[in-house]
Amino acid sequence: MALKKTKNLDTITNQKLSIQISLSGLSFCILNINTNTFENFEYIPFNKKVNPFVALERLMHYFDTREYLQKTFNDILVIHENDLSTLVPKPLFNKDYLADYLKFNSKILKSDYINYDTLDNNESVNVYVPYVNINNFIYDAFGEFTFKHFSTILIDEILKNEKNSSVNKVYVHVSEQHFEIVAVNSGKLKLYNTFEYKNAEDFIYYLLFTLEQLNYNPEHINVVLIGNISKDDSLYKMAYTYIRNISFGVSRNRLINDTESNHSNYIIAHSF
Repeated sequence: MALKKTKNLDTITNQKLSIQISLSGLSFCILNINTNTFENFEYIPFNKKVNPFVALERLMHYFDTREYLQKTFNDILVIHENDLSTLVPKPLFNKDYLADYLKFNSKILKSDYINYDTLDNNESVNVYVPYVNINNFIYDAFGEFTFKHFSTILIDEILKNEKNSSVNKVYVHVSEQHFEIVAVNSGKLKLYNTFEYKNAEDFIYYLLFTLEQLNYNPEHINVVLIGNISKDDSLYKMAYTYIRNISFGVSRNRLINDTESNHSNYIIAHSF
């Protein structure tokens, strides 16, 4: 959803900014429209999980101290990363019942502002709670911008990757304290879910449990890892012990050249 405010057209530049907000860290990515290249790419982890008010304070600090953020941008996208979301089939969706969709699997307050994104590739609607204090700050500072839930970008990108596929596949997107599972059958979304974890044992328990519920054999199913994970991580070593066909995702974004960024920074890199 775009929030509108008049801009001075004389100050419009050739750059787009994406900001990924979580309670565990911030990511910034700037795309130069003229050269079609990434000019800045930075992930800033927090020492521990914070609340939305502290996250806003950190965001404001980096806007004050990072020179590359002290510009005027053509477009700004804010990506909200949290577990306060749910998918609703488009034929069943009614925007008057947003809170009802969320309350069955998320802890929400009566005062929470609820928004939704449309996933055209899946004929569904992603209902979620954005960090409204951060939206307000960005609007006051820059004017018109767009915001989405991070799972909207994740699911949309995976479905684009798999649109011509005839096989079953499970994508696992790893963050520092949570991970997402996106299961795809012949190019169609079968499951999306998110899990919190503290260690590799938690990680493999939820992953194997999900595969079992989907009737996927760990000896045969293709599992693709993306996000904050590498071959040196305990999560990868644990998954490799139990799952035969495991690999790292390859980005469709030709702007990403190095192997590590093919799967890390996956969401923000595909947000443009």
